[in-house]
Amino acid sequence: MKTFSTALSAEQAVERLIAGIEAQNMRLVAHINGQANAAKLGKIVPADQILEVFRPDFAIRVWNACKAAGHDIPLRIHVYEDGDEVKVACRLPGEVFAPFGSAELDSIGAELDVIFEQILQFANGDL
Repeated sequence: MKTFSTALSAEQAVERLIAGIEAQNMRLVAHINGQANAAKLGKIVPADQILEVFRPDFAIRVWNACKAAGHDIPLRIHVYEDGDEVKVACRLPGEVFAPFGSAELDSIGAELDVIFEQILQFANGDL
């Protein structure tokens, strides 16, 4: 799991990550906004958002390499408040796919690791 703190607010980090997803030609499959959902119940919680990210051509390749690995896509980026810090966490694709023991899937994971590392850089606030 790659986890780091950012000087950005959670909302800024999410906006930047979405820009990074688009810049890397990936797709935002879902955006789960935990604090917005809690607010609908009248509750206030610290920031907690999940971005689910993938792309159809990669999905087809994953399914062809190892159908069971389809359970683990789309991949997730988690943005959350931990005390006074905003953190970004992501299990990189190579780590997600490693337990399946497929050389083809490992290759896809390595290719996606580069893309996800570039996406995550958008949350550092320096771009």
